[in-house]
Amino acid sequence: MRNTARIALRVALAAAALAMAAARPAGAKQLKPETLEAYNRFVAARDAQFDRESEHAAFLWVDSQPAEEQENDYQQLKAGEVIIEQLGREVDGKKYEVPGGMVHHWVGIVFIPGAKLEAVVNLVEDYDHHWKYFAPEVVRSKLISRDDGHFVLYLRFHKKHILSVTIDNWQEAWYRAISPSREVSRSLTTRAQEVENPGQPDEKLLPEGNDRGFLWRMNTYWKFEEKDGGTYVQCESVTLTRQVPMLLKPIIEPFITSVPRESLVGVLTHTRIAVRGAAPGGAAPVPGAP
Repeated sequence: MRNTARIALRVALAAAALAMAAARPAGAKQLKPETLEAYNRFVAARDAQFDRESEHAAFLWVDSQPAEEQENDYQQLKAGEVIIEQLGREVDGKKYEVPGGMVHHWVGIVFIPGAKLEAVVNLVEDYDHHWKYFAPEVVRSKLISRDDGHFVLYLRFHKKHILSVTIDNWQEAWYRAISPSREVSRSLTTRAQEVENPGQPDEKLLPEGNDRGFLWRMNTYWKFEEKDGGTYVQCESVTLTRQVPMLLKPIIEPFITSVPRESLVGVLTHTRIAVRGAAPGGAAPVPGAP
């Protein structure tokens, strides 16, 4: 009887949580200026740290691990696995708090045997075709402008994980060659807006920072290194989402926190597939997409 009551309570809480998250505007959550400012302070510190790290001999994340772990990681990578690790909100020993939001910080690495550095970087820079390389999560993509290593781009993300969410994301990205065998890139979201009724005649963009709060900001840090007969691709993501009410935290938080990890695994896996000449199919870009 007690088990039945517990199950009933969990079902009721789950239903309430899903209703809260799906409702609009009742489920809307506002991105407050202090939340965005705190997030920006954290990523500014990470940007500076990333630039310094890019010049180190220990270039990839696995290179900074203890020798035994490092050897095991490289064996897994060469066996075709994706290595992924959750990171914190610390930069140079200082922990950054982001009130009113949740920060999700992950790093992942994949090895692409036989791949040349130039081929991998060219594919990642090919923003007009991200809708093909990274489908079904990326459903639209467009390069808006390019000035040498500086890119301005647009992506439409779609994620279905219990709930369904579609977000239009405008980004800037910078690429820099470190050596003939190493290159780095970092990008940031300049604007993110959730799409209401995507693909329908009444589709519209919700006001920026006043939506369900599944993705308010995203920064990514890429490292590419050609060695061992192929190219290692490392991608680090920092995303900002809404906080979850305490009552619903045990139910909703696992869903929210799992999405950044799954997305990062998907990006690295699809990069390897695309570089090796078997890019997955996807919906064609919509004519007139921004």
